[in-house]
Amino acid sequence: MKNKIIRTDAEWKKTLTPEQYRVLRTGGTECAFTGEYYKYKDNGVYICAGCGNEVFRSSKKFESGTGWPSFFEPVDKNCITEKRDTSHGMVRTEVLCSRCDGHLGHVFNDGPQPTGLRYCINSVSLAFKTIASSSKIETATFGSGCFWCSDAAFRMLEGVKSVEVGYMGGETRNPTYKEVCAGNSGHAEVSQVKFDPTSISYDKILDIFWKIHDPTSLNRQGADTGTQYRSAIFYHSPEQKAAAEKSRDELQKTMARKIVTEITPAAEFFKAEDYHQDYYNNNQQLPYCKAVVQPKIEKIKEHLNKAKAGK
Repeated sequence: MKNKIIRTDAEWKKTLTPEQYRVLRTGGTECAFTGEYYKYKDNGVYICAGCGNEVFRSSKKFESGTGWPSFFEPVDKNCITEKRDTSHGMVRTEVLCSRCDGHLGHVFNDGPQPTGLRYCINSVSLAFKTIASSSKIETATFGSGCFWCSDAAFRMLEGVKSVEVGYMGGETRNPTYKEVCAGNSGHAEVSQVKFDPTSISYDKILDIFWKIHDPTSLNRQGADTGTQYRSAIFYHSPEQKAAAEKSRDELQKTMARKIVTEITPAAEFFKAEDYHQDYYNNNQQLPYCKAVVQPKIEKIKEHLNKAKAGK
């Protein structure tokens, strides 16, 4: 890395606190659940406490339950370095700041999609830069079959702030999952997406919506049948309606079968039961997740990687 920072131990001891020196320069580990940032939720960038190098973004942070700040992706591939660590009778992969070689933590292969990685980082190795957001967070709502699939797909997108699954478009107030599955409530299973339009456009979210399901299948996605699995776009503004209709019409030109996606005004959103939220990432070993959700997520991941590479 350019602008490499090299200092003597004496110089580091002058600029770091004793605890920062112990962790950053000697590979120590802070106690779990004690660090400043393990539950920190502000919007911004985490930097190396030793040199100020940007290493992780808050948008890539997740709650791992380990007691240390956890991220599924660094700022970029050049901001950190990794090396084999055989200390303490274990074989692990150490994560270091690429600018000053400060010890940040370790990376494990048990994180969420889209990377499957968990960067387990010491709070004391980090500092935080707040990013003031002047943009208005917008809402988009889609029905595309089982909401476990779309929920996982939308969570992969840079610029998406949150995803909640629930029910929309029916007559029953505060419906339960059982009532919706019975097909009598009139609701569709939906994913409601909160996104920053300065980071991701509604059109790009629409692109993922079309790819995560078959919009030519009426009231059915795979083995899931019923009106609750209908393809639907619930627009929240005239601009979203126009974008959805244009996107549908462009896609129709490439398809032999007719697109049956409903495009209707957003109605009241009823949040689904807690166990449905982020279902795939919390239940990846279940048969349905392996057989149905995972192939769709891999397809979206491949699409995003190609788009990032400019292919």
